[in-house]
Amino acid sequence: MIHFIGIKGSGMASLACILKDMGEEVTGSDIEKFIFTETKLKEHQIPFFAFSKENIKDNMTVIIGNSFDDSHEEVQAAKANPTVTTYRYVEYLGKLVDEYHSICVAGTHGKTTTTGMLAHVFEQVQPTGYLIGDGTGYMPKDAKTFILESCEYMRNFLNYHPDYAIILNVELDHVDYYKDMDDYVLAFEQFSQNIKKGLAIFGDEASSRNLKVDVNHMYYGLHEDNDVYAKDVVEDADGVSFTCMVNGEHFHDFKLPFYGVHLLYNALGVISIGVMNGLDGDTLEKGLQSFAGVDRRFIVEEVNDNVYIDDYAHHPTAIKMTIDAAKQKYPDKKIVAIFQPDRYSRIEYFLDDFSDAFKKADAIYLCPFPENAKREEGITVTNESFLAHVKQAKACDMSEDAIRELDAHKPAVYVFMSSKDIYKFKDRLKSFQNV
Repeated sequence: MIHFIGIKGSGMASLACILKDMGEEVTGSDIEKFIFTETKLKEHQIPFFAFSKENIKDNMTVIIGNSFDDSHEEVQAAKANPTVTTYRYVEYLGKLVDEYHSICVAGTHGKTTTTGMLAHVFEQVQPTGYLIGDGTGYMPKDAKTFILESCEYMRNFLNYHPDYAIILNVELDHVDYYKDMDDYVLAFEQFSQNIKKGLAIFGDEASSRNLKVDVNHMYYGLHEDNDVYAKDVVEDADGVSFTCMVNGEHFHDFKLPFYGVHLLYNALGVISIGVMNGLDGDTLEKGLQSFAGVDRRFIVEEVNDNVYIDDYAHHPTAIKMTIDAAKQKYPDKKIVAIFQPDRYSRIEYFLDDFSDAFKKADAIYLCPFPENAKREEGITVTNESFLAHVKQAKACDMSEDAIRELDAHKPAVYVFMSSKDIYKFKDRLKSFQNV
């Protein structure tokens, strides 16, 4: 039996589903509060319980989530039992990567969506397993390829040694761990040393273009100095179309139902990996066209005259891209941005960037930090100082009065953004407006 400590974590839930698909008996434990990853666990009929040292049984393999140290009661019970084998999440995942033709998706932004895109494309041509950061994990018994989201936090992705990888972008994040941009860049260069066969790198930004890499690699983007690039790009309310060039020659003309330049970049990364693996343009276009998206990444609901968008965006660059995508898809509608921060350190470090990120929204509402948000040492930002710094923003306490204030903007596109459970607030507004 394999037991997960912190099974509702997005990566942990994905891995639990994969192991269940592989025929393992899987259980888990976590807090009792609802988290969206529960849906996937229940679909896989994986039982999970409240934390208790009694969950640890003899002869278990125990996988420990990244957030749990040796002071946790279940971790202590697992390590004290000589019949129990323990792994950290990234250790176990690294072991699994070595068993397949593997492709990692890394970068500051866009990992979850691009992993989903890439997995969907490869499923068109061969049995493919995948681990996506929205809690989705799948591994057919005859899988040949394994595609996984690979996070740079705490240098976790250095546990993986894939055949291929994509580096989507390199923009400083996780400032509670990384000392500075040089340290962040170094982590990606160290990751590149683990790649066995080929690497696709976003080539339009200096931070990723200038990475020191030795493995065979291709650059992709919109500039003509890339190995793979898009030209004659047209973005409209139907999506995006472009001509794709590979090594200076016409490869394929694409028409995709994607909104926002970030999804175009992601698609070019997928195309680059596809080229490295011998996929043709028709196969790539068919796979990309039928990609339906992933949970909590630009999930759109249209009800009457209102639109509700749920997105995981929590970094200023991702927020800007999400708002841009909403404006592309709904050019004639009012954009109301609702954001809940997650880490105090991220908000303080990028305070000016957050102010710029919301500029294209017609109305901005900032929700308070969640009660369990960790205030790192030396960080002074508060709800009030954050609100004061984002011009034209209003406070939103998620109360019934706040719901009524948001309702006054209808008809509108309501863009809810956070790595936290802001989707619950979205559902309350939607229910209020459509009773």
